[in-house]
Amino acid sequence: MRALDRIALSLGLGFLYVPILILVIYSFNASALVTVWGGFSTRWYGVLVADVPLREAAGVSLMVALASAALATVFGTLAALALDRGGRFAGRRLFTGLIYAPLVMPEVITGLSLLLLFVGFGLDRGLLTLVVAHATLGLGFVAVIVGARLRGLDRSLEEAAADLGAHPARVFSTVTLPLIAPSLAAAFLLAFTLSLDDLVIASFVSGPGATTLPMRLYSQVRLGVNPEINAASTLLVGAVTAIVLTASWLTGRRGVA
Repeated sequence: MRALDRIALSLGLGFLYVPILILVIYSFNASALVTVWGGFSTRWYGVLVADVPLREAAGVSLMVALASAALATVFGTLAALALDRGGRFAGRRLFTGLIYAPLVMPEVITGLSLLLLFVGFGLDRGLLTLVVAHATLGLGFVAVIVGARLRGLDRSLEEAAADLGAHPARVFSTVTLPLIAPSLAAAFLLAFTLSLDDLVIASFVSGPGATTLPMRLYSQVRLGVNPEINAASTLLVGAVTAIVLTASWLTGRRGVA
């Protein structure tokens, strides 16, 4: 790698990660002023634990992320199976486009479209609409991950099970499902992360009693940044990083991709 390439890479990585590093460092600031270093302290993590609204928002985020990731994994896997094993069927291109659209669609458009859909059906905004919206967001990512694994499977294993008299459902449960299990876990974790980290779509489809952690943090930041927000953001960054690394490890295991 040339020196110019190294400099460009270093500047790019610094631009992305130095602000996050500063945020993490100042979450341990003893001073109440985020721009003045007052010494090392964990006091703001104690304040964070005692903050009831933030704890409730974190609980809502976890509940919505688990439910939406589960739904996205189920329906995304079914979509991947339809595309990989369904052969050519009427409307295949349209179906493929609809599945992958959330991957490239601006979140503002997705959030507004879902809001209009829920209003049209007369659904009150709340936990249900949040779960459905985040499941819609994660479904396409699940389909991509699981579909890549399905395309790499040795179909002869499934054909051998079918030749021995196994019903298609039995073939899927005993042969296909164990082989794609790491991809399912990685897809679930990715969908969970997307839901946990989402702000834009949640702002459109949430309602009373359904305030997520990113929404709570954003509302508090508008009133001013304090080290408690830095502490909450640090914990959120740490959780997302751990989940993404785990998903990457699962996806990169031999035979997964």
